[in-house]
Amino acid sequence: MAVKSSKPNRERFMLSCFTFIVFLCVFASINEVRFNGALPNESLPPNSEDDDLRILISVLTLPDQYQRRHFLRLVYGTQTTIEGAKVDVKFVFCNLTKEDQKVLVALEIMRYNDIIVLNCTENMNKGKTSTFFTSLPEIFNNETTTSGIVPYPPYHYVMKADDDTYVRLNSLVRSLRPLPREDLYYGFVIPCGSMDPFKHYMSGMGFVVSWDIVEWIHGSDIPRKHVEGPEDKVFGDWMRWARRGNNRFNAKWSMYNYPDPPSVCSHDLWNDTIAVHLLKNQEKWIRTLTYFNHTHALKPSKLYHIP
Repeated sequence: MAVKSSKPNRERFMLSCFTFIVFLCVFASINEVRFNGALPNESLPPNSEDDDLRILISVLTLPDQYQRRHFLRLVYGTQTTIEGAKVDVKFVFCNLTKEDQKVLVALEIMRYNDIIVLNCTENMNKGKTSTFFTSLPEIFNNETTTSGIVPYPPYHYVMKADDDTYVRLNSLVRSLRPLPREDLYYGFVIPCGSMDPFKHYMSGMGFVVSWDIVEWIHGSDIPRKHVEGPEDKVFGDWMRWARRGNNRFNAKWSMYNYPDPPSVCSHDLWNDTIAVHLLKNQEKWIRTLTYFNHTHALKPSKLYHIP
């Protein structure tokens, strides 16, 4: 009598085991997807499109520059930022020293709420920038919003800008959106002829750092022990000595000096612009605003006739 081979049975058994293992893997993958989908927004990566971009532009100026601040409020207040971005513009200066400042600046704050008064004495190259960055975490961390939500970080990026710089807000947003939100140091690299962001430091016309660098400045001894000197160069020294700002981006030539007078740091106005620097008088501001058609959103009305 012939004996049947057990080989077909073994093959069927192995096939059944393989099918069962595949089923378990598929089941586990489905549940993993469901689990990840149920996670809160906090688990999203820092550059997620669901995470609105928050930028603070800090214009360092002087208490008595009332007209300049009012003009810049018009310039920045008439720019509508693109969806998914929040850009706040604040004016920064040291302690008030005159009676008229205490009244006029108080009125500005009551009306616009866009001023930061640092606990320092006005100075050019003796630590105003250091005081500014050191103060930011104490001012903005754990600050509640109108919706009651406490965002962290309060801003992904902080820009330190001069009051003679014209920043095109949406161009800045588009430039920063794809970049890292940690250890970032961004701007117009000095010297003017260099395109290497690691060469020296970023010009004070308007450089940007990520919030983690702001917090590092707040807690580090390096900035505290080295405050005097050309402040933008000093800031670059901090980055180099601490090996911070490793994500460096040179925004040249979307940032540049006004073309008149011509220099290595300047070129003609052009559409691919984030910031124009050295707008030292009204004529240069008007030419710049006209070139970029800044008033294009003016609506027609019977109340006025502007050709």
